[in-house]
Amino acid sequence: MALAEITQGEIKIKFEKPVKGKVSLKELGLTEDSITLENGLLRLVFDMEGIGEHHYFQVPTITIAYKEEVGETHWQVDFNEQTILDKTDHHGHSTVILLDRKKIAELEHHHKNQLVIHAEFPQAVHVLASESFVHLFN
Repeated sequence: MALAEITQGEIKIKFEKPVKGKVSLKELGLTEDSITLENGLLRLVFDMEGIGEHHYFQVPTITIAYKEEVGETHWQVDFNEQTILDKTDHHGHSTVILLDRKKIAELEHHHKNQLVIHAEFPQAVHVLASESFVHLFN
């Protein structure tokens, strides 16, 4: 399905094939313990290189849930090094990111395809892998 790798400052999920439907970060290989953001910065990379033919969900959606209630959080989403979303989310325990499928399809390459999510939290947070989801493909 996918391989998850955590390095200092980055979480990378490499899809081996399109994963249909809504899937949690836990199902993609991450655990609750593995996603503690001491400095409040998140870089989450979805690597879709070489997964073959696929069809994006009508509104690709990413939900990131966290244990703490946090104030204003800045989110930026890049696809193939082009910013496709830049928003500020207000206080709460989760953020829902809705992406424009047409923008992603226009920026898609034959080989390298990376969706990168950057988040700046105002404090340290613990991301809840079992309550955080991605729904990218039909």
